[in-house]
Amino acid sequence: MSGPARAVPRSILYTPALSLDRVVKAWTYDADVHLIDLEDSVPPADKPAARAVCRAALEKAPHAANVAVRINELRTVAAMHDLLMLTDSPVRPGIVMLTMVTSAAEIDVARHILASAGAHPEIYVTVETVAAVTGIDAIARAADGLVLGSADLAATLGVEITWESMLAARQAMAMACAGHGTACIDTANFRLAQPRVLAEETARVRALGFHGKATVYPGELAVINRALRPDPARLAAARRTADAVAAANGGIAVLDGNMVGPPFARLARDTVAREDAWAARFGATGGGAG
Repeated sequence: MSGPARAVPRSILYTPALSLDRVVKAWTYDADVHLIDLEDSVPPADKPAARAVCRAALEKAPHAANVAVRINELRTVAAMHDLLMLTDSPVRPGIVMLTMVTSAAEIDVARHILASAGAHPEIYVTVETVAAVTGIDAIARAADGLVLGSADLAATLGVEITWESMLAARQAMAMACAGHGTACIDTANFRLAQPRVLAEETARVRALGFHGKATVYPGELAVINRALRPDPARLAAARRTADAVAAANGGIAVLDGNMVGPPFARLARDTVAREDAWAARFGATGGGAG
C-alpha cells in the first residue's frame, strides 16, 4: 500500500429513487454507504421524477459524503440528465457510481464533467460487462472503487449467477484493486430466501481480498457488517505486530517467539491503516448517511 489508506465501505445499501420517504428511511439502517439508484430499479418513464427525489434526498442527508448515486449508462441521454441534476444540486454525493462501463475513458469523462461544475466525488464503477472484466486493470487504476454487477454479467455470459460463474471476474477484480489501492465491493445477493448463501458468499469474497458487499435488503446488513467490518481481535493483533516491527528499528522483529518477516510486517501495517481509515470515515457516524 502506497500513500494514505483509502476509507472503503464494507456495506452499501441500494435504494431506488422512487420515494423520498423510502430513501430517507433507508438512512436509519446501519450501512456504511447508502446508494440512491437512478438506474435499473427506476423505469424509464419514472426517471425524471426519480432525479427530483434524489436531489431532495441529498438535501436532507445528514452526511452526504457517505451517500452514493448510481447513474444511468454514460452513453445515454438519461445519464446526461443525471449528471446535470447532480452538478446543479446544492448538496452533492460523496460517491457517483457508473454503470455498464467498457473502458477507463468513461471514468475520465465523468470526472471531467463533474469537475467542470466543481464536483469531485469518488467514482465507483459497476463491473458488469465483458469489456470491463478484460480491461479491469486500467479501470481499477482510473476508478476509486469497483462493484461486481453479477446480474448483467451473467446474462451476457448466458449463465446462472453462481459462485463458479462469477469466480473469474471476482479474482480479476481483487487482483486489480489490490494493485491500485481501489475499493473492491462484491455484488448483491439475489437469493433472499437462502440466508446461508449470503454468509458463505461474504466469507468467500473476504478470503479473495474483497473489502465490502452490496445489498438491496436491509435485513442482510448485520451479516455483511459482522463479516467485513473491522474485527477488534484481528485489528489488535495487527497493531501488536506493527508495534513490534517499529520497535525493532529496522531489525528482525520477534513477537510471541515468532520472527516477523517483511511481508507479515507490511500486512500488519496495511491492516491497521485500512481499518483506521474506515473508522475515521464510517465508524464516527455509526455507518452511512445518518
